[in-house]
Amino acid sequence: MASNAAPTSPKTASDLVSVDDALRMIAEASGGLWLGAETIPLTPAAVGRVLAEPVIARHSAPPADVSAMDGYAVRRVDSEVGARLRVLGESRAGGPFSGSLAAGEAVRIFTGAHVPSGADHILIQEDATRDGDVVIVAAVQSGGSAIRNAGRDFRTGDKLVSAGVRLTPFALALAAAGNNSGLDVRKRPVIGVLANGDELATPGVDISTGQIVNAVTPTLLALIERWGARAVDLGTARDTTADVMTRLQAEAAAECTVIVPIGGASVGDHDVARAAFRDVGYAEIFAKIAVKPGKPTWFARRDTQLVLGLPGNPSSALVCAHLFLRPMISALVGDTSPSRRITRAVTMRALPANGKREEYLRASLTFGDDSHAGVTPADDQDSSLLSPWLEAGALVRRKPSAPPAAAGDTVDIVPLD
Repeated sequence: MASNAAPTSPKTASDLVSVDDALRMIAEASGGLWLGAETIPLTPAAVGRVLAEPVIARHSAPPADVSAMDGYAVRRVDSEVGARLRVLGESRAGGPFSGSLAAGEAVRIFTGAHVPSGADHILIQEDATRDGDVVIVAAVQSGGSAIRNAGRDFRTGDKLVSAGVRLTPFALALAAAGNNSGLDVRKRPVIGVLANGDELATPGVDISTGQIVNAVTPTLLALIERWGARAVDLGTARDTTADVMTRLQAEAAAECTVIVPIGGASVGDHDVARAAFRDVGYAEIFAKIAVKPGKPTWFARRDTQLVLGLPGNPSSALVCAHLFLRPMISALVGDTSPSRRITRAVTMRALPANGKREEYLRASLTFGDDSHAGVTPADDQDSSLLSPWLEAGALVRRKPSAPPAAAGDTVDIVPLD
């Protein structure tokens, strides 16, 4: 059931909030929205979806005692060197031996085949000599039995994958092994991207004087899909409150769980997006974040629809999408994995002291022969630049008022994937 409770806000929505406070408020608002669940088939398209219910084993694996090696199923007590055992038949994968063993008997067996009743050991092929219908034990038997016991991997009724887990190809393998053909997953949120600006042109058209290509919208749409939501392009609004409001009242916008306006959130005369959202009833939770780049990032809500406003500068928008939109999607789908994985790496370049805002630097990520991670921040961190993203594997996190860091120092990073 959807929760309409507003998250704890700053004293006023216009106050500058910290990154951690912004993340907390986004998590509180997003985690309280239940979008429902659906059953999907076990296909490659399930990868990336988040389980609403655990995956339960419908049978054991292996379903019976099976041989781990090619050889002969025998009784251990009959396996002394030189023993001659009568071969009754064979057991192969998909064609088990239907009888049982008695003293002095053996069954030819192949890897993965069911172990016949009465056998408790596999005389591996390399330790046996065949003489017609007789097999001779040719080596001392020591160590294990070379039998994989029934249920060694899991048993009927076991929980194979927990609810809240984002499905990987390996989770699909486990679900399939447990004989599940369908999976109960959380429904994907619908996230609409609304660009704003008279200067924006669609990629591929002739650019007029004063225009720039809108590169952020296609990038965000792709990231939204990668992160587990359904992306919708709400188009580009002009720099008028009326045009923004018209697009918000369209059917496509009404169906969105989250609307992500890009730009129009700063303090210029033509920054109208935030005002337009307020005019149609969205209540701001916070208006800006103490982060660099991305200070104009804002967050609002109307009933059960959320709004995460991103800055118009391309790099600012993409940094804040990684920092705030991705964990929002994780909260909406009930993903229990960490939403912002702060880890550590060695900086390959000296870093100056940081200012009062928490800063995130685009950086390439490398691994040395010792497997230790190293990061090299891009030379130019201007918020308008897209080219540094091509080699970026992480964001280097610089806490407010952080002291200088020398090359070789360990720093916080947020991996990009």
